[in-house]
Amino acid sequence: MENKNRKTFFMFLMAFLIAFFIVSFVEVLRSSFLASGAPEIPAAVAVEGITPGSFSDLAERVKPAVVNISTTKVLQGRSLGNPFGRSPFHDYFGDDFFNRFFGDIPERNFKQRSLGSGFIISNDGYIFTNNHVVENTDKILVKISDGKEYEAKIIGTDPKTDIALIKIKPDNGLPTVEIGDSEILRVGEWVIAIGNPFGLEQTVTAGIVSAKGRVIGAGTYDNFIQTDASINPGNSGGPLFNMQGKVIGINTAIVAQGQGIGFAIPINMAKNILDDLKTKGKVTRGWLGISIQDMSEDIAKSMNFKSKEGVLVTDVFKDDPADKAGIKVGDVITEINGKAIKSTHDLLLTTAALHVGEKAAIKVLRDGKEISLKAVVAERTDKTEMALAKKSQTYFGISVQEITKDLAKQLDVAQGVGLIVTDVEDGSPAENVGIQPRDIIIKVNKVKVATLKQYMTEMSKAQEKKSVILLIKRGNSNFFIGLHLE
Repeated sequence: MENKNRKTFFMFLMAFLIAFFIVSFVEVLRSSFLASGAPEIPAAVAVEGITPGSFSDLAERVKPAVVNISTTKVLQGRSLGNPFGRSPFHDYFGDDFFNRFFGDIPERNFKQRSLGSGFIISNDGYIFTNNHVVENTDKILVKISDGKEYEAKIIGTDPKTDIALIKIKPDNGLPTVEIGDSEILRVGEWVIAIGNPFGLEQTVTAGIVSAKGRVIGAGTYDNFIQTDASINPGNSGGPLFNMQGKVIGINTAIVAQGQGIGFAIPINMAKNILDDLKTKGKVTRGWLGISIQDMSEDIAKSMNFKSKEGVLVTDVFKDDPADKAGIKVGDVITEINGKAIKSTHDLLLTTAALHVGEKAAIKVLRDGKEISLKAVVAERTDKTEMALAKKSQTYFGISVQEITKDLAKQLDVAQGVGLIVTDVEDGSPAENVGIQPRDIIIKVNKVKVATLKQYMTEMSKAQEKKSVILLIKRGNSNFFIGLHLE
């Protein structure tokens, strides 16, 4: 028995020593590995800010600054006579026949109610929301997190970006959101949306940033943050938070055909117009006075450019800021105030954010050389926007430009023989039949067109008939192309 116990003891001791040596050997290898400069692999990777597991902490912290907005609009009623529509005896006796028996129905006013969201940006009651939430309303009620309701008034609106600033007069100081920086927002970051979808107050949804700079056809200044955090009717005007609890967007749009796709206005866009909304009630935007187009590969190649980034100046309006600064047709704008300009959309957003009277530093490429210019920014008005819209009129997916003397020289085409195609929309009838940028349209339905006015007159007629035959010049060849709208 004693020998058996001794044997068991030695076996246990041997196993302990072997385990000790193995652990020691592994530790020596690990120390050597780290000493060689290789990084240590942590057991868990820490994420800057709040992790997804802590959504509840974040929501609890920021929800008090999110408000419910309900609006009322009174619709003027009218006497309808026959409540079932036009009297069946109208052609024989007129509407009086019906009214003799039933009399006029008295006028009634109808109240149209809608719901939205918003968020408090100052403790004295300023609130950001969407313009479409509060426009054309007779009464705006704001309900804050403690259940109190206040009537609000509109301070300023900007329909072009769908942003509105409203104000209430609180009894005490209000909780406010912290404004973030949407410029540094990254695709893939976690975000949460808070609002009142379908009238359900203080609803929190979470997701990630799916994309930035989305253009969805909502307006001239489309620049949306796309997210898969659920945004539904009633969320409009509510905040989109990052994981540090800072507002980086204003929830504004949903896609009816899509699921799990929502869009928010970048908060930097709202910050840029806040002063104008407060002091003027509307937004003043910058204007340079140029007509532009994106650089295509063909145009870049013909101008001996290595890249198609930048925008090509196709017209300079006389006595406007660009003209006074020395910008010329054929220049390629690559930078404004240190910001790279890669497309016409970039230039439009950048110019709109400039302040009237500001001296904007503009870099252009001219004949392969970089030139620095200064332009004193003017105010963009409805009149100037109409001028641009006229130049960018699109028919059958085609955008054109008159061939000026400078443009003819720059692109090596003849002047006065037609209109040059500057852009062809993806999926349009024009693209389907092979029309390309730099094609020259000589005739529209056998009518020569040398000016934009002539072209628009003929193409407008063709648009109504949903078909057109164009005489196209491409290089040294002329050919006809037929276009049809389905």
